[in-house]
Amino acid sequence: MEKKRIYLASPTMHGEEQEFIKEAFDTNWVAPLGPNVNAFEKEMCEYTGCKHAAALSAGTAALHLAMRCLDIGEGDVVFSTDLTFAATCNPVTYEKAKLVFIDSEYDTWNMDPEALKRAYEVYPNPKAVLVAHLYGTPAKMDEIMKICAEHGTPVIEDAAEALSSTYKGKQCGLFGDIGVYSFNGNKIITTSGGGMMVSDNEDYTKKAVFLATQAREPARYYQHNTVGYNYRMSNIVAGVGRGQLLHLEEHKAKKVAIYKQYEKAFADIDEISMNPLNPDGDANCWLSGMIIDKSCKVTPDAVMDALQAENIESRPVWKPMHLQPVYADNDFFTAKGLQKNVAPTKGDNGVGWDESVGGDIFRRGLCLPSDIKNTEEDMELIIKTIRGCFGK
Repeated sequence: MEKKRIYLASPTMHGEEQEFIKEAFDTNWVAPLGPNVNAFEKEMCEYTGCKHAAALSAGTAALHLAMRCLDIGEGDVVFSTDLTFAATCNPVTYEKAKLVFIDSEYDTWNMDPEALKRAYEVYPNPKAVLVAHLYGTPAKMDEIMKICAEHGTPVIEDAAEALSSTYKGKQCGLFGDIGVYSFNGNKIITTSGGGMMVSDNEDYTKKAVFLATQAREPARYYQHNTVGYNYRMSNIVAGVGRGQLLHLEEHKAKKVAIYKQYEKAFADIDEISMNPLNPDGDANCWLSGMIIDKSCKVTPDAVMDALQAENIESRPVWKPMHLQPVYADNDFFTAKGLQKNVAPTKGDNGVGWDESVGGDIFRRGLCLPSDIKNTEEDMELIIKTIRGCFGK
């Protein structure tokens, strides 16, 4: 008999989603745009405190439109978080801009302000700084925003994983000029697929909506003065989001409880540390992660293999962008300055044994099952399996 599958993070539906979808069908608002889209944007503004929002087809679409709103183009330099998913920085490449990667720090696993300072020594005039909040933990936004303000650099926040996370009482995604959320199937709330761009600058969200609807000019005929995209969220998808948003705080509470349960369960194992939470923030704990001490012979692969044997899903920490073959030629800064020749050659799937913080976290870390539908029996099995890897 096949063992029950325990997921890393899967959608959790409640019922209100169906009511909003049914309303869309009953009123024949099944095409893109409609009352659910408008209401979802309004409700997201009310929840986060942002002034303006644009509901889009994906978080990646929102990031791409952020590039267009800031007029980032060929040859422009953009500093980006290094330890993140490729979707954070790929939109920079869409516009043929130059990505420069910034290492992480151990306190939050996010962009290191010291490494950011070193990047400015070589590139004093970047077009933007792109900051991700890894696994829902807020970055050191005071330090990062201060550095960017000193240089007059716009900030884009990739808060795809951090909806409901706050830093000093303020929602992640609202510190920069533009913020981005994701509603992918594994996020803290989902629309199956979708995203949102938010800003206190209405010109940005208006431009995003314009570009997301094929950049059609307000003429009776079809007039296009610039290239646009089909990036708007559909009315059906937005209905799912509205139902999910009603349960966001509930989802967050359960995610935090999972993190705390792991933290308590592994407290007696010196070789295990949980992913750090910013003491100046309130993380949503979207994914709980752990890192294994350098002296320990147990590897993340060994833990993941043991979990997989029990049909339990886990995954490695994001592989840093500077170690990705596709970005092997891009500059990368640590707190020590510009690092050269640390990435594997193009086409090589090797790890790249550099001395970066992000590379170290990648080699020693893994993400644990953080599905809010996990039962107590599920959590006990997960914890027992991991403890067994360490002889406990």
